[in-house]
Amino acid sequence: MAIPGVFVGLIIFVALLLYMFRILREYERGVVFTLGRFWKVKGPGLIIIIPVIQQMVRVDLRTVVMDVPSQDVISRDNVSVKVNAVLYFRVIDPERSIIQVEDYLAATSQLAQTTLRSVLGQHELDDMLAEREKLNADIQTMLDQQTDAWGIKVSNVEIKHVDIDETMVRAIARQAEAERERRAKVIHAEGEMQAAEKLVEAAAQLSAQPQSLQLRYLQTLTEIAGEKSSTIVFPLPVESIGNLFKKS
Repeated sequence: MAIPGVFVGLIIFVALLLYMFRILREYERGVVFTLGRFWKVKGPGLIIIIPVIQQMVRVDLRTVVMDVPSQDVISRDNVSVKVNAVLYFRVIDPERSIIQVEDYLAATSQLAQTTLRSVLGQHELDDMLAEREKLNADIQTMLDQQTDAWGIKVSNVEIKHVDIDETMVRAIARQAEAERERRAKVIHAEGEMQAAEKLVEAAAQLSAQPQSLQLRYLQTLTEIAGEKSSTIVFPLPVESIGNLFKKS
């Protein structure tokens, strides 16, 4: 009967040894509590935990890559879109990450979702499509400020996709086409205005020099005569020809 008792005692002793000695990797830290009160952060390497009296919680210090689920966002110009993102963060203070929040992974995920909707809802659709870098920086800054109390550093936020309803895509295409037509008409109108200004300047110069106008008549006749035409009727006042050959 003594042998089973010794065997049980040996099992308990081995279990206590396994509980006492912990090995933490280089990227791990152990938050140690003594009788329920925080004692210290230990690791990496071999650490000893007093059974029953002390408890330890492992914390991973590596960067966590978290997908932010697709969120329904209504932009400032009342356009409904679906936006998802990816979040990069890591624990920089193991003590606060365990003591200040129950589950820092879940808390960071929920906070990222609400912050994504809040920040993007303050911008128009064009900003979401054209200014992603600025929006990423705004979301990252806001998240980093709020997670600092949890001992978490948000290093980067990237908006992955902005999904727009098909009807809105067609509306945006029509808007872009209308914008291109408007620019073409503006450019054409500016060209006409510049041409009219040059014509006014040319008319002023010709009116100041009557002989220049007569030479212009003759130049036009020469250009028309070079073409394959049959009969040319070109009105020219007789006095203009007389003035042209009039001796000064």
